[in-house]
Amino acid sequence: MSSMGLVRLRIRELAQERGWTLKEVSNRSGVNYSTVKTYAASSGMAMADISALIRLLKVFEVSIEDLVEVIEE
Repeated sequence: MSSMGLVRLRIRELAQERGWTLKEVSNRSGVNYSTVKTYAASSGMAMADISALIRLLKVFEVSIEDLVEVIEE
């Protein structure tokens, strides 16, 4: 049985590069603030909402590789 890897979302770093707060990320992307906050704080997640990820990719104007950091495979 294969195990799933863990990923970390670089939300906090990408927001800081743009001078945005997590609240601004939420407002600009349409992703619920508690979701943005949870994703930004997590050091490793096995699952994330794909529609939220797509919104975050669009608001940051980055590729999936720039948003998602694989920390465990």
